[in-house]
Amino acid sequence: MSTFAKRERLLLADLLEAEGPDAPTLCEGWTTRDLAAHVVVRERRPDAAGGILIKPLAARLERVMAEFADKPYEELIQLIRTGPPRFSPFSLKQVEEMSSTVEFYVHTEDVRRARPDWTPRELDPVFQDALWSRLERTARLMGRGTPTGLVLRRPDGQTAVAQRGTPVVTATGEPSELLLFLYGRQNAAEVELEGDKDAITKLGEGKQLGI
Repeated sequence: MSTFAKRERLLLADLLEAEGPDAPTLCEGWTTRDLAAHVVVRERRPDAAGGILIKPLAARLERVMAEFADKPYEELIQLIRTGPPRFSPFSLKQVEEMSSTVEFYVHTEDVRRARPDWTPRELDPVFQDALWSRLERTARLMGRGTPTGLVLRRPDGQTAVAQRGTPVVTATGEPSELLLFLYGRQNAAEVELEGDKDAITKLGEGKQLGI
């Protein structure tokens, strides 16, 4: 049975292939080639991928990313499609599902929404619930740098607190859109913000959301 992570992986690979290596993405400074290299390094080079979160490893990550970005683009796409090697923890179905579903969804939208004519995908309710579950678990981590209180709210009224404090801004949208917002794609996420105007302005400044 196909998992959400596998489905999003294949969608991302198809989209990267269709767009070619030089298309823009929502990741600042990255083309589709850079994004493809990032996905491959994350799964295949744990010795370097730690640089995503650990600053002392950032220089090593940058070097390894550059090495992979120099590979033929078609090779990168194939490595994404085939998935991680057997020795990688991402090769375990449960680990991949928990850790990569959001990764692949967000990066697929990084490519889609960099187009001037993009339109939102229609996602089934089961997938939206799965994204909401993951959002609830990561909301505090991803929202820890916000200068205001931040509450995430689904259209049905379910909420998750990303940051405690006052004044409070409430972001309302589908889980898929709230995830993009929380992962630093505020300008591309279709959410409605309610609260103090100055707080909303502060929330839109800088890069307080995301890793």
